[in-house]
Amino acid sequence: MRLAMGVLVAVFFLVPWGPNARAQIAPGKPVRIVVAFPAGGPTDILARVLAQKLNEGLGVPVVVENRSGAGGNIGAEAVARSAPDGQTLLLATISFVINPGLYARVGYDPVKDFAPITLVSSTPYLVLVHPSVPARTVKELVALAKAKPGQLNYSSSGNGTAAHLAGVLFNNAAAVNTTHIPYKGAAPALTALLSGEASLLFNNPITALPYMRSGRARVLAVTSAKRLAAAPEIPTLAEAGVRGVEVGSWSALLAPAGTPGENIMRLHNELKRIVGTAEMRSRLVAEGAEPIGAGPDELAAFIKSELPKWAKVVAQSKARID
Repeated sequence: MRLAMGVLVAVFFLVPWGPNARAQIAPGKPVRIVVAFPAGGPTDILARVLAQKLNEGLGVPVVVENRSGAGGNIGAEAVARSAPDGQTLLLATISFVINPGLYARVGYDPVKDFAPITLVSSTPYLVLVHPSVPARTVKELVALAKAKPGQLNYSSSGNGTAAHLAGVLFNNAAAVNTTHIPYKGAAPALTALLSGEASLLFNNPITALPYMRSGRARVLAVTSAKRLAAAPEIPTLAEAGVRGVEVGSWSALLAPAGTPGENIMRLHNELKRIVGTAEMRSRLVAEGAEPIGAGPDELAAFIKSELPKWAKVVAQSKARID
C-alpha cells in the first residue's frame, strides 16, 4: 500500500498539471501565422520564410493567412480573439503600436490581449530625395528646407503610417517644415518620388537600395542607430547632425493572451534558432534588416515602450482615423 501511494505521489509531481499542461502544440494540426496585410508585401514574404522554417523545426504544418484591412487592425483583432493554444500567431509590425493612438477603435489591447514570443528583426528607413533636389547631404537638405519652408514635400503610404510619422520626427528634430503628401500605399509613394512629384521619402532599404544604385534616387541617410550592413557607406541621421529620428519597421510574433508558457517558449526557441542561422541572418541583412531574436520579456518591454512614443508622435501629426 505504501509503495502504491509513493508511486501515485511521484506521478502527481512529475505530470505537468494546470493550464500549462493542457496546451501542447497539437501534432498534425496547422499553426497559422496571421499577416495583417496583403500577400506579396515584405511582412508576408518574411512570414512565409518563417512558416517554412517553423514547419521543419516543429514538425507540424505552418501556414500563412492574410487578413488585411484597417491598417492591420483586422488581423490583430482576429488573433487576439483566437484560442490561446499556440496554434494561431500574429506577425506584428510597427503599425501594431501606432494604431492605438491613430484609430478611434482598434479592437484589441496590444499589451493585455497578446503573449509576446519573439522580436524577429528590425528594419530602418532610408532618407531618399529625387535627383533634382539640390542636396547631397542631410546638412544641405536641412538648409534647403529652412530656406524654402513648406515647399519641399515628402510622400508616404498614408496618414498615420510609419513613413508619415518619420517625416514628423524629422521635421521636429531638424526644425524644418516639409509638407506631407499621403498616397494609397507604399508603391504609389515611391512612384511619386521617382517621378519627381515628391522631393523626399522615408522608405525601407529592400525597395530603396536598387533605385539608389541605379541613380534614380539619392539616399542621404539611414534612420537607425548604426549603419546598414548592406550599405555601410550611408551615414546615420545622427551622424549627419539630426538626432532623435530612429524609426523604421520591425517584425515580431505574438500569440493570444493566455497561451501557456511552455508553448510560448517552444515557439521562441525555434524562432531564435531560425533567426540565428547563417542563412536567415544573411537574408535579413541583405534586405537591410537587423536580425534580433529577442525573447518574450524583451519583446513585452519593447512594445510597452513603443506605445507612448508613437501616441505622442501621432498627436503631433494630428492624424486620426475614425
